[in-house]
Amino acid sequence: MTSVRALLNLRSLRWKIVLLVGLACTTMALTVGVLVHESTLRRSMHEGAGKAEAALDRVVREGTTVDPGELPDALLRQVEREGRGTLYENRPPAPVYWAARKQDGHLYAVDVDMTADLLTRQALDRHMWKYSLLTLGIVVPVTVLATELPARRLRRVARTARRITAGDLDARTETSRGGVDEIGEIGAVVDSMADSLQQRIASEQRFTADVAHELRTPLMGLVTSAGLLPEGEATDMVRDRIGVLRDLVEDLLEISRLDAGAEEPRFRPVALAELVRESVARTGTTAQVTADETAVADTDPRRLDRIVANLVVNAHRHGAGPVEVTVSERTITVRDHGPGFPADLLARGPQRFRTGTAERGRGHGLGLTIACGQAAVIDATLEFTNHPDDGGAVATLRLPEEAPGGVRP
Repeated sequence: MTSVRALLNLRSLRWKIVLLVGLACTTMALTVGVLVHESTLRRSMHEGAGKAEAALDRVVREGTTVDPGELPDALLRQVEREGRGTLYENRPPAPVYWAARKQDGHLYAVDVDMTADLLTRQALDRHMWKYSLLTLGIVVPVTVLATELPARRLRRVARTARRITAGDLDARTETSRGGVDEIGEIGAVVDSMADSLQQRIASEQRFTADVAHELRTPLMGLVTSAGLLPEGEATDMVRDRIGVLRDLVEDLLEISRLDAGAEEPRFRPVALAELVRESVARTGTTAQVTADETAVADTDPRRLDRIVANLVVNAHRHGAGPVEVTVSERTITVRDHGPGFPADLLARGPQRFRTGTAERGRGHGLGLTIACGQAAVIDATLEFTNHPDDGGAVATLRLPEEAPGGVRP
């Protein structure tokens, strides 16, 4: 289907090449046709003039004169001016070549029939047109077929670039195997770019994981020390900040596990309405839950709880109330009434340490990133949109109809 769409795209490079080849062939055919036609016409006129002069010599020797009224005006004027003249006249009933001479006060003239010569030139012109069109009819399809291979390689490069843009850093073009040419060079550059990007992202992920692990030990010491402090306002502030730091480190560790692909889901049947209510309650926030009590899905309850909690907390932290949670069959929707998701998030998805616009509030941007990672683990899809009426943020989680292979209790 993709090849058919590419073939029907009249603005593609393939059709531009075909158009240029067609124009080149047409121009060459017209040029050659005009040159052959003119050359044949000149040769025909030269031979016609020779035949007419030879016939005129015989008429002069025979002494057969003509009436000036029988001759064309253009020929008479030429004879009056130069004493002799020739003229090609293409008129019914047949084309003729005139030759006339004025000698000893007498006018001699003769016309030679040029019908056979005219038919020969017309046949030659028809053959030129016919074989030019035949050649064009062969060259254009051959050009279309000849451009298929480079067009296919270019489409492969484009598909690979789109996959890399979508996050598939293992995608490679492999076009350089087709030969060292411009397309192979482009493919090699795209592959090299993907390799470099993959290495850089892997390095950053390892750095994040290492930092999180290194922070965990001193953080536990801080938590223990904060528990020994005397009660007071300053102690409460210290414990609150330590709690925020602990949550951040735990989020970083969770993201590092998701990046490493070390997470293994455990599936079992889950009553979605009950799980969503418990998840909302554990967040310590309020939300209007509208649920189909019969909704059941085969999924990992711990990861689903993590996703729902992160979405609800994100709606309260960056949006505005009321926050509404709707459960319908295998779909869970979390909606707030704030300024909505920023355009960058809608276009590219959540990015760690980025929360988008200032209207969405401050934060480290890990909540939605973790939600997307956990959704991928349980083979669910998580979509982010803005409500068409008031512009509030809408996060929609769709669970699969059948759970993929995984560990089951």
